[in-house]
Amino acid sequence: MAEAKLSKVEYVKIASNRLRGPVDAELHDGSDHFSEEGYQILKFHGIYQQDDRDVRKARKAQGLGPDYSFMIRVAIPGGVLTPEQYLALDRLADELGNATLRITTRQAIQYHGVRKGGLKPLIRVLNQNLLTTLSACGDVVRNIVACPAPLADRQRAGLYRYAKELSDRLKPKTRAYYEIWLDGEKAASLEENEPLYGETYLPRKFKIGFAFPGDNCVDVYTQDVGIVPVVEGERLEGFTLLVGGGLGQSHGAKDTHPALAKPLATVRPEQLFEVVEAIVKVQRDHGRRDDRKYSRMKYLVEAWGLERFKAEVERYVGYALSEARPLAWLSGDDHLGWHPQGDGKLFFGLFVENGRVKENLRAAIREVVQRFSPEVRLTAQQNILFVGLDPADQTAVEAVFRDHGVALPGSIPLAVQNAMACPALPTCGLAITESERVMPQVIREINGLLERLGLKDGPVPHVRMTGCPNGCARPYSAEVGLVGRSLNSYTVYLGGSHLGTRLGQVYLDNVRREEIARRLEPLLEAYKLERQEGEAFGDYCHRVGVQTLWERFSEREASYHG
Repeated sequence: MAEAKLSKVEYVKIASNRLRGPVDAELHDGSDHFSEEGYQILKFHGIYQQDDRDVRKARKAQGLGPDYSFMIRVAIPGGVLTPEQYLALDRLADELGNATLRITTRQAIQYHGVRKGGLKPLIRVLNQNLLTTLSACGDVVRNIVACPAPLADRQRAGLYRYAKELSDRLKPKTRAYYEIWLDGEKAASLEENEPLYGETYLPRKFKIGFAFPGDNCVDVYTQDVGIVPVVEGERLEGFTLLVGGGLGQSHGAKDTHPALAKPLATVRPEQLFEVVEAIVKVQRDHGRRDDRKYSRMKYLVEAWGLERFKAEVERYVGYALSEARPLAWLSGDDHLGWHPQGDGKLFFGLFVENGRVKENLRAAIREVVQRFSPEVRLTAQQNILFVGLDPADQTAVEAVFRDHGVALPGSIPLAVQNAMACPALPTCGLAITESERVMPQVIREINGLLERLGLKDGPVPHVRMTGCPNGCARPYSAEVGLVGRSLNSYTVYLGGSHLGTRLGQVYLDNVRREEIARRLEPLLEAYKLERQEGEAFGDYCHRVGVQTLWERFSEREASYHG
């Protein structure tokens, strides 16, 4: 590709000497932050440089610069942690973070508020517990998600094993991570070059997710590559691959848009890794590198068409790919509450509002892990599963949570339990407005509306909010998506599927936060009267038509502006 067509970040990657500079020098330069070039390379190491936007103006008035801190993301394939690993993560929250852990929508753990001097000590402790932040961010394959429920059919299909092995295979091979953060530990066994990624890595981030047939708890259609096992009886026959999903868009770039992945092929189990690797290589070699707004693989799939994209993947692997088998979905919900594992043990799914583990909730989780030693699994809907519990301990586990004042599934309104929000302000540099800090109030206002209308027992709409259009909490595939538009206002999307198989459409733009529930009220009133038996709110909006609903309620909408 001609040099003139490369974006600035591409030059930064080339100059980094496989993710070393300028991070290696700036880590020890005595300042509290990194340069813009260093910040771009930090992402590959799982680190985002941030500052407290709540105090920016006041600090500037005092002649001070930004209050810098760092978000560190721990990559955890399939969200699976040993009890010891979880407890190590918990301790670090106090020692080097801001006393919270955050479960992400990709089954990772994020620390917020880490200072520059705490980066290396934190990563060293993670490494001692066989955890890493390498490629949790950056232009690489990021944390691979997988349905975390330890149900017998998922165990037989080997979902976690495949996710973990694929993650290991697609990690960058650079020695830089170990040289910078671990003083060379393990570096001697790694390669100096990047056989998969090359010196410029991928054009943009790349996401892979494993779902289980009928269970779309990971939003498999929102992935660059979605992987669904083909199971016949108790036999794993292969995997159906989906390509070209991705939800990010930019308000200022009209041709950017969210997209759902499309069926590419069904492959045999032994073909999975090489075919997925070939898909990554196609994106590496043909994805746009001149404008990062259009660099995700979804735009390549759309520009080429699925037939040409498939032909190119076949050229890379050297054989023809079979047609994709059809998929059917029964649920997109998380695995909350008590469930039998099929081996005499139970697992328990606990709701974690917006993924933030803090205060009494954090203390309760720590006590459960210390006392009962369950395996801990994080979900793609920001919740947590405790795996391998003895049925005799069920009452005692619940008592721990109650003693700490933690609400259990069944006592939480369904609308609250199904909601998600991204972190947004005050630390995310991309946030336009609030998300995590206001979502608890917004979703409870919506729940109050559902209660008044007699709709609280379900099906209730799945509501997701983000502070900017990048879509980290996957609002575009939700039944109600709230996307930050400007300070304290949001674009409202309607008509997504509770199964994660359909995108919503814009219903209203620039809705103030305080008006969200009120603007949804006429829609929910109509839904109550006109819904078909068992029909979800998103399905109702799609059936009637979002444009039709807007036309029907346009006069009422006009009164809000009058």
